[in-house]
Amino acid sequence: MSSTVSYWILNSARNSIATLQGGRRLYSRCTSSRNKSKCRLLSWAPTTLKNDASCAGFALPKAYRHTSTEEDDFHLQLSPEQVNEVLRAGESAHKILDFVSVSGVPNSVLRFESNQLAANSPVEDRRGVASCLQTNGLMFGIFDGHGGHACAQAVSERLFYYVAVSLMSQQTLERMEGAMESMKPMPPILQWLKHPGDSIYKDITSVHLDHLRVYWQELLDLHMEMGLNIKEALMYSFQRLDSDISLEIQAPLEDEMTRNLSLQVAFSGATACVAHVDGVHLHVANAGDCRAILGVQEDSGMWSCLPLTQDHNAWNQAELSRLKREHPESEDRTIIMEDRLLGVLMPCRAFGDVQLKWSKELQRSVLERGFDTEALNIYQFTPTHYYTPPYLTAEPEVTYHRLRPQDKFLVLASDGLWDVLDNEDVVRLVVEHLTEAGRHKPDLAPRPAKLGLMQRLLLQRKAQGLHAADQNAATRLIRHAIGNNEYGEMEPERLAAMLTLPEDLARMYRDDITVTVVYFNSDSIDEYYKGG
Repeated sequence: MSSTVSYWILNSARNSIATLQGGRRLYSRCTSSRNKSKCRLLSWAPTTLKNDASCAGFALPKAYRHTSTEEDDFHLQLSPEQVNEVLRAGESAHKILDFVSVSGVPNSVLRFESNQLAANSPVEDRRGVASCLQTNGLMFGIFDGHGGHACAQAVSERLFYYVAVSLMSQQTLERMEGAMESMKPMPPILQWLKHPGDSIYKDITSVHLDHLRVYWQELLDLHMEMGLNIKEALMYSFQRLDSDISLEIQAPLEDEMTRNLSLQVAFSGATACVAHVDGVHLHVANAGDCRAILGVQEDSGMWSCLPLTQDHNAWNQAELSRLKREHPESEDRTIIMEDRLLGVLMPCRAFGDVQLKWSKELQRSVLERGFDTEALNIYQFTPTHYYTPPYLTAEPEVTYHRLRPQDKFLVLASDGLWDVLDNEDVVRLVVEHLTEAGRHKPDLAPRPAKLGLMQRLLLQRKAQGLHAADQNAATRLIRHAIGNNEYGEMEPERLAAMLTLPEDLARMYRDDITVTVVYFNSDSIDEYYKGG
């Protein structure tokens, strides 16, 4: 490990920070050139370290993230095995076996791979994958939190239910309501294809269910026999959940835990990108700066990228025009300042963030109810030019794409990936991953083998520091996102140094990164078209 790389990263970070520490917050006047923080306000909270790692049946010295910025305490000694241990800790992968939708259409998804690497402590990104049990389709979601993790956690747990309910027929909704009225078990709505993690909302799930029930009661009143179409379901679900998040903290709540969590959810924020796949029908709903792209292989064998979302930020001219249309001409110069909404927030669409949606009077009336805002890590601020709220919306842009046999995979990721890798780089890296995976499949053809020769080869491999390639495409993407130099070349020393940056410096150099790669079943898609 070169000490020069680690010394440069540590000292350049030290020299670039000008901080004013107040309570449990860290206010930063600078942003890394590689990664621009969403909020100027960075979370500051103590953390504990856990040592429970093992690798392939034998123990490895645990690779800790440092919490001290003192040079004497900052030693970068990660081995390649430890680097892999850190990078692969958040991996998840599932094969979709014999799944057939309610309508009898074979599933077009073959498998998916996912991973997550934290920069914030605790991590503010969330992810979700679920199948709809009462309707059709699979859903994949990436949720990028800011100002804390509470909003991203809530949206990741709740949004899919709103979408699934929106798609239900009148008959199914009546069955749901009947079960509630008779206090019988409800028909299951979702099957999570990965464990969603221990919910921080276990004690107040009934509140969320009550609001979901109000929503399906309103859908029942519309008397729609077949439910909403997918585009409408995604549009209404995003906006309805955001509205419920806002209303839940305005309503009088007796339980202190419910009040506190509702406040944290409403005053933090989250962008979201959700893909719904039903046969050959792919819909992507996006609010914020997460992103979704398709990897396409033409008949010639050439690969290309098909973007399915647009980033909602200051560099999107359509988004700038929308904001100017929604506010008086006198605010044209203040809506976006320093490439941020009102000079505060990078994305122009998000859940939560009621500081940019509510009137000043409403914010004041809610916060004056006796909340311990410092203990809850709630930062109270009003942007200088705050005249005609709301300035922020959770309304998504929805894109429809009819899958073709040449559409091989879908990548959804938080902006921590896209800040450092462009669309074409991401497609290239996934294609390289697929190529290497195919090349390294075991050769089952019978051939003579000597145990001594095999042992020598294994020893040589170990001596040369060669290690098994990543089995997860999302891991490969994260590896290159933080380990590539300015020329796009992987530097192992840089990768190790970036993984051991102290917690109070890591966010200056990278964001949380969450990636899901969805592989499509070309044969199933081809059969769909052949069958007419």
